[in-house]
Amino acid sequence: MAALALAAPAQAEQTDLGRWIEGWAGPGHWRVAASPFTQHYRYSPEHRHVWAVAVERQRQDDWLLGASRFSNSFGQPSAYFYVGRRWPALWQRPELFGQVSAGLLYGYRGKFEDKVPLNSNGFSPGALATLGWQFNRQSSAAVHLLGDAGIMFQFSWDLR
Repeated sequence: MAALALAAPAQAEQTDLGRWIEGWAGPGHWRVAASPFTQHYRYSPEHRHVWAVAVERQRQDDWLLGASRFSNSFGQPSAYFYVGRRWPALWQRPELFGQVSAGLLYGYRGKFEDKVPLNSNGFSPGALATLGWQFNRQSSAAVHLLGDAGIMFQFSWDLR
């Protein structure tokens, strides 16, 4: 009898996890993005051109999962895997949105390991705050705040 009582919470957690996973397969859409330009706040002769491409799955409730491949500020191949949330219609402006994401960053290695906090063998936590403008149902532009390093400009296309 005690075993059944202990198993009940585990079954409830599996059900919640199952619903969470199923939510990603339900209504929503895919988004692809490209970031052709980044502006650093401070000049460094070590800085290289930064670019990024990304794919996101956005749920109907505005939660999102994504992955980005990019060349970091020092020319190293890098990646960012994240979960986030988008807030459409900021300040009663239907076109204006905010977005926050957090996840795992990979790519700052060697002499550049100390350029991101909590880095271990190239892996570190990452987070982005974003402000964007939705031009129409499919296209948008956004600015990502890259901590104290700079800002990245991005263009996105929603595949609906």
